[in-house]
Amino acid sequence: MSVHRIGLAYNPTSEASVRLRDRAAAWCEAAGVGHWAAQAGDLVTLNRELPASDVLVVLGGDGTFLRAAQAVARVDVPLLGVNLGKVGFLSKAEATELEPVLRQLVEGDFAVGERMALTGAILPGGGATGEAFTALNDIVVARGSLARVVRLDVTIDASHLATFVSDGLVVASPTGSTGYSFSAGGPILDPQSRNIVVTPIAGYLSALRSIVVSPSQVVRCRVVDAFEALVSIDGREDRKLAVGDVVEVSAFDRPIRFVEPSGAMPFWDLLRTKVELLPS
Repeated sequence: MSVHRIGLAYNPTSEASVRLRDRAAAWCEAAGVGHWAAQAGDLVTLNRELPASDVLVVLGGDGTFLRAAQAVARVDVPLLGVNLGKVGFLSKAEATELEPVLRQLVEGDFAVGERMALTGAILPGGGATGEAFTALNDIVVARGSLARVVRLDVTIDASHLATFVSDGLVVASPTGSTGYSFSAGGPILDPQSRNIVVTPIAGYLSALRSIVVSPSQVVRCRVVDAFEALVSIDGREDRKLAVGDVVEVSAFDRPIRFVEPSGAMPFWDLLRTKVELLPS
């Protein structure tokens, strides 16, 4: 794959991210490589520029990456994360490696891996249709700001799984299995696998802790009882839910592609390294 035009997505609220954007733009200018820059949440600019681009380089932490991923869910362009955050499970390079990694892109010294994403919809009152959205990491149905549990009826295809009295439910992709789902007791999956993880959050007297289902199945979560409930999409957008609403989640119909520079740390080594950096 030849790279002739690079997009740079950055976090405008982070001085380090802005400086990294300037470094990347200066390198592209000196190397004669076409480039452009946009804020990671500016979907209008991203959607306009991506069709004529070969790769989108995301400069920041996992939150910045997840915002930018919304654009490539619409326009199929591979992503490369350059980490500025503390954890950075989604990144394949660190800020100190920026210029060498850009050189690898231009020289074609990389592979492209595929990650399964999620598609979801809120069905008001359990109706047949609703507004659709995508998530790379997870879709979470949870209680609101007050510390009151919600009652959630969960089905897998036509099978009733459980009625959870809990703080909520995480439906995660393999990529998102290292996030909220893991914190709630779910397993970590290989990011290139194709499965959906369903994990209740602080389930009250529940025998089920977490399950893994196939990508061909549909997970439905109905709000049976709640003082306040919401659905969170990749932790970047929250939408209110009413009693009777259903959140439907399934595998997205095509993968999101990740750039894998030659020599990048394999996932399981990255996982061990990142976990060792976390405070005990």
